Amino acid sequence: MGDVMLALARTFGSLRTGKVWFYVLTPALLSLLMAIVLAIWALGWAVEQMMAFPPMTLLVGWGLVWLAHILAYIGGWMAIFALAYLMASLLAAIVIMPLMLRHLSQGEYRDVAAMGKDSFVAAAVNSIGASLIFVIAWVVTIPLWLIPGLSLLVPLLLMGWLNRRTFAYDALSMHATESEWASLRAAQKTPLFMLGLTMALLAHIPLVGLLAPALAALSFVHFGLEALRRSRGEAVVTIEGVRI
Repeated sequence: MGDVMLALARTFGSLRTGKVWFYVLTPALLSLLMAIVLAIWALGWAVEQMMAFPPMTLLVGWGLVWLAHILAYIGGWMAIFALAYLMASLLAAIVIMPLMLRHLSQGEYRDVAAMGKDSFVAAAVNSIGASLIFVIAWVVTIPLWLIPGLSLLVPLLLMGWLNRRTFAYDALSMHATESEWASLRAAQKTPLFMLGLTMALLAHIPLVGLLAPALAALSFVHFGLEALRRSRGEAVVTIEGVRI
């Protein structure tokens, strides 16, 4: 967990820079706008659709119409939040991540040589593929949300996986060779998921949640480039340019 905490410390340390705040706020504001539009135009439709399928139909049959409506509205809001989060993740991965990577690689990580392939297409395909899997898994696991506790645990695990799958590759594609990426992915499998899970927890904090994807992108850049630096034999710890 030490490497995860170091990445988080550097992530919040980077927020001292106005440029980084611009990177963080842009996908959040666009996603918030999308969530408002969906809430106005699509929430009622989503509730109607959910009321037409089990377990809502079962609850209506048992005379628990009020409970069915409550669960349908909760499901509708969770779907809107998931779509907004997904949009923020795609924007952070495809548009914002390269800008963050360039900013940090010219500063704190200028000693980490770029030996990979700077492929916008590969990064976009990775992000879109991860998003499609996330949507399918989200829909398939909806029945599990009726089990006490799983309504929080399942979305959390899915978001943690999405963060790891999307941002870990994008953070290292330009700097790591294919063999270095394969080695780091195997060696850092658990810390990478824990970092993704930590940022997923952040996504569940009101008013902060939509900032989480861009912050996750930033944290994975810090984690990935530091891990790559160490794997190349340069175990130097820095926070905002201060070497420890």
